[in-house]
Amino acid sequence: MGATLGCVQVQARWREPIERGQVTVLFRRWRRCQVVVGHTYRTAAGRLVVDSVDVVDPSTITDADVRRSGAPDADAVRTLLRGEPGLPTYRIAVHGAVGPDPRSTLAADGDLDDTAVAEIDRRLDRLDRASRNGPWTAETIGLIAEHPSTLAADLAALVGRDRDPFKLDVRKLKNLGLTESLAVGYRLSPRGRAYLTRTTRSA
Repeated sequence: MGATLGCVQVQARWREPIERGQVTVLFRRWRRCQVVVGHTYRTAAGRLVVDSVDVVDPSTITDADVRRSGAPDADAVRTLLRGEPGLPTYRIAVHGAVGPDPRSTLAADGDLDDTAVAEIDRRLDRLDRASRNGPWTAETIGLIAEHPSTLAADLAALVGRDRDPFKLDVRKLKNLGLTESLAVGYRLSPRGRAYLTRTTRSA
């Protein structure tokens, strides 16, 4: 199962240590647990599978935990905890997911038949209906098609939107395999381009 690990900010610099199995523990302070054992989550350090979650007393963090978290010592682990001190602290055991990201596999598939196009139409319609700001999907797909490799803030400004909600919406399109992230901005994926040529759906 894929998900976005939005509440666990895992920096890209941890990708290789996680892939090598050197970093397998994360500590986070939350009001309530934000992850589920067995689920796979996407982070800047790659896709992570959650193996276990335990509530711990920060004062009892062990040397073994420190080694597996990549921190220099227990004090460093405690210093990095964010949120109110009274909130529960979670020790999350993870490992890097094996194999390609299913989103990348989906994005590369540009062989769409009428059924596939109709299903994408249906899912985009549902996203539009769920939006408090009205329909946005067709406009955003067209915007990315016309302005690839453009900063998210600049794209958002073109349609009078704030950057962060705009980026969140683009991520929803990426989950459908329609867009790809670039070093700067986005572009339509092969699936997105094929969809755009075949759909009769309009904004």
